[in-house]
Amino acid sequence: MGDRTQRTKGKAQELKGKAKSTAGYETRRPSTEAKGAAETAKGKANQAAGKARSAVKKRTR
Repeated sequence: MGDRTQRTKGKAQELKGKAKSTAGYETRRPSTEAKGAAETAKGKANQAAGKARSAVKKRTR
């Protein structure tokens, strides 16, 4: 997966996680809220990995 693709997918996953977390909070379902928080964190990690790949590519050119 390319670095831009990874960052885009990470952002989408982060937004999906935030929506799920909010829905869990509003419906008073802690398990859904926790799953959303985990998905948000995973999305942020994917974005960070994509940014790191971009930085490595720039340095090795």
